[in-house]
Amino acid sequence: MAPRRSRVVVRGVVQGVGFRPFVYALATGLRLSGHVTNTADGVVAEVEGDPADVASFCARLAPDAPPLARVESVEAAELTASGGNGFTIVPSSQGDAVRTLVPPDTATCDDCLAELADPADRRYLHPFITCTNCGPRFTIVTGLPYDRVHTTMAGFPMCPDCTREYEDPTDRRFHAQPVACPHCGPRLRLLTAPGRPAPHGSDPAPDSGWADPGADPVAAARRMLASGAILAVKGLGGYHLACDATNPDAVAELRRRKARGDKPFAMMTADLADVEPLVHLGTLERELLTSGARPVVLLRRRRDDARPRHGAAPAQAVAPGSPDLGFMLPYTPVHHLLLGLGRADGKGPRLLVMTSGNLAGEPIVTDDEEALTRLTGLADAWLLHDRPIHVPCDDSVVRVCDGEQLTLRRSRGYAPLPVSLPVEVAPALAVGGDLKNTFCLGDGRQAWLSAHIGDMDDLATQLALASAERQLESVTGVRPGLIAADRHPAYRSTRWAREHASGRPVVPVQHHHAHIAAAMAENGLDGTDPVIGVAFDGTGYGLDGAVWGGEFLLADYTGFERFAHLAYVPLPGGDAAVRRPYRMALSHLRAAGLDADRDLPCTRACAPGELTVLERQLARELNCAPTSSMGRLFDAVSSLAGICQHAGYEAQAAIELEAAALRVPGVAEDERYVFRLGSPHSGAPLTADPAPLLAAVVTDVLDGTPAAVVAARFHHAVARLVRSVCAAARGDTGVESVALTGGVFANTLLSSACAEGLRGDGFTVLRHGRIPPNDGGLALGQLVVAARTTDRAATAVPRRERQ
Repeated sequence: MAPRRSRVVVRGVVQGVGFRPFVYALATGLRLSGHVTNTADGVVAEVEGDPADVASFCARLAPDAPPLARVESVEAAELTASGGNGFTIVPSSQGDAVRTLVPPDTATCDDCLAELADPADRRYLHPFITCTNCGPRFTIVTGLPYDRVHTTMAGFPMCPDCTREYEDPTDRRFHAQPVACPHCGPRLRLLTAPGRPAPHGSDPAPDSGWADPGADPVAAARRMLASGAILAVKGLGGYHLACDATNPDAVAELRRRKARGDKPFAMMTADLADVEPLVHLGTLERELLTSGARPVVLLRRRRDDARPRHGAAPAQAVAPGSPDLGFMLPYTPVHHLLLGLGRADGKGPRLLVMTSGNLAGEPIVTDDEEALTRLTGLADAWLLHDRPIHVPCDDSVVRVCDGEQLTLRRSRGYAPLPVSLPVEVAPALAVGGDLKNTFCLGDGRQAWLSAHIGDMDDLATQLALASAERQLESVTGVRPGLIAADRHPAYRSTRWAREHASGRPVVPVQHHHAHIAAAMAENGLDGTDPVIGVAFDGTGYGLDGAVWGGEFLLADYTGFERFAHLAYVPLPGGDAAVRRPYRMALSHLRAAGLDADRDLPCTRACAPGELTVLERQLARELNCAPTSSMGRLFDAVSSLAGICQHAGYEAQAAIELEAAALRVPGVAEDERYVFRLGSPHSGAPLTADPAPLLAAVVTDVLDGTPAAVVAARFHHAVARLVRSVCAAARGDTGVESVALTGGVFANTLLSSACAEGLRGDGFTVLRHGRIPPNDGGLALGQLVVAARTTDRAATAVPRRERQ
């Protein structure tokens, strides 16, 4: 039979994942001649041989691909057979179109870990061990195609031994771009803060040179951690601040230095055996913890009386008031070494706090010189190295809800993997919101969400947004023709969009419409039929200028109708009310016509004279924007029940209210805890007035009902409200799909109760999984609303408005 020659283009996550070695092995195994190369458009192979073998080659590319690969498409075109002997890998070429997907960073694989712990291996205890199946990817890429010259490893010429591995098609490190060894790779050093004694193996001051090559900076770091020190540790996407999680003094000092308030810390531990005594672990939780992405997984605490009496327990200050503990397993060789891999000295802690290397509200630190200045006063020492981080990438955070993954922060391990879209979109940029900012690039039927940027409160975060946006454009090839932003006129992200528009249209998208559109897009809806969107969060700019957040919208991608919302109450003092939940409690009491009894916890929380001033402010509506926020109602009930009066981090009051409710799982619904539904005038949205519910809460609190019981009854009431309003919406419109979205639905107790009740009522329920329900997923919704290729002008304002 005449030989057949085909040109095959493979697109997807196919660079930096061992795809060319895989193609080489596949082709040679089938006795095909030809070549393979990386291009900016993907992996391109030309193969020639027996037609059946060529067909088998094409058929096996996707199903047999390396574990880190993600094949989006395989396209084959026939060429004229030209003969040839053997199969080769040729140098990469740079084309015009850039559509190759850069892989995310991946945890150290088992093969590398075995070598890391093997005294006979030449990479024994090498802090930068990696291969084609693991290690840094996205955070070191400086350009495409993905070759060493386009990574931050370009400055580390390979030694002869590493070069041999790199060029050997049968080796696990064949064309592994970050490959290195102790002779040619990056170097680790430990620097101690001025004035602190330097342990053996460290340099005494930040301006000193590299440590003695014979010294062991990891051993010195372990000794410092064991003594209660706080270390800045350079990871894949930035610096962590680390301390012994079992040391109450060290944890308290880290919390003080970082101005963390009571916000929970994430922890890192060597293996699942250290986690099991502390939390409930299901099958999916185990899979997430041990996956290549290695996110922080929020896990339900065991009751103290249900914990086995073995294993290290974290200090109470690690996660005060939280129902969960956040754990991740080590994902770099440095982490494994810090936690004792290959060592028998037992001189370091096995449970570490690992929190982002920054002050509260600032972007994560990636640059070494910046780390030595910005983290001064936070760290006692720096464990760093000379491999630059090109792209900041914070840890991802996930949890499990009803047996499914719920992502709360999509970053390292997941970014920049694309999201498939159910609708075509024009090339566009969506800039997200001001909290938990991520942005999104989209074109055609793909969208690329950025890694977590942070809160847009300071210039450093805005500069980080600009830098990350340029980098993501460069690796995706998307050239946005329009920009989508939140409607809030004072949002810093919206202002950034206008300042960087360069003549492109800036399309405003209402906050809660974007939340619902994100849920629709993630669940594959094309927008042909509307959904009932239940969007519960803390803050979102409404079309009437009020602060929305307890919304029931009939929505598709072209617009929305406000079917119902939580009744407006004053937001006294704006952000001051967010930081002091007792202010929201008093505002809700006044709106409900209830007395602020002196025995109520919210009243007692007022500073001397503050209650009089606050009552006057509410009466005169001074600096009191109206709000329909469900998040603020959670704050109010948390305060009324005596659970949280001062919030040191976002949603603290609501998180602690959920934690209280979880302590009494058998509490029955209470019919007194109910919202009053009504419409102020014909044609207006329904309003859900919590006055009857609040009256029941006040009665219970004054009668001495435990706070946990009040919290559980409140959660039941909110779930019943969702069912009632959705039933009314279905009765009016016939719509039978409900999307649950917004930051309040990070509360798994509420999300589960709503989903179970709605499904029992015959609804199709859409929830988030891979995309955060909070503002970290906002940009995806903005994108699909603003950037659809048809009827674009209709997206500027909602097509239906019932105000």
